[in-house]
Amino acid sequence: MTSTLMIIQIILAILITIAILLQKSDSIGLGAYSGSNESLFGAKGPTGFLAKATFTLALLFVINTLALGYLYNKESSRSVVDTIKSETKTPVPAPAVPATQEKTSNTPAAPVTPAGK
Repeated sequence: MTSTLMIIQIILAILITIAILLQKSDSIGLGAYSGSNESLFGAKGPTGFLAKATFTLALLFVINTLALGYLYNKESSRSVVDTIKSETKTPVPAPAVPATQEKTSNTPAAPVTPAGK
């Protein structure tokens, strides 16, 4: 669910950016590069339409942000430790080691230091 909302969040951010850059400002912005867009949206141009579209996209962006925050907060209250299955397992006993080990002929003897030195 959160991955779907995250994809929607990215798409909304891109659409808001495009809507804001297309709006006419004092320095005309990117609207000057789109040609004759005043006849496309009516006599007043795209200002009314783009303003409403920007407001709607911004409202959807805020609602989506709140939903993402709620879901991430809900998921963060759980811990990874909570997902581990706790099964009681009996410990494996260690192999018994004989108290005295007999030396075999294949085992080399430890070097002995002379007592006088």
